[in-house]
Amino acid sequence: MAKIYSKKTLVTPTMKPKKETVSFLLNYSKALSFIQVGKMKIENIAN
Repeated sequence: MAKIYSKKTLVTPTMKPKKETVSFLLNYSKALSFIQVGKMKIENIAN
């Protein structure tokens, strides 16, 4: 008989990121910029 794996939930539905994680991602996205040079795109982090 086949085992049914869908009954157990591996991830809790109330997972939320920490404030530090959200702050890091927002600051990183603010510092990231792209420069178009010919057909190339160059990523630049201003930190």
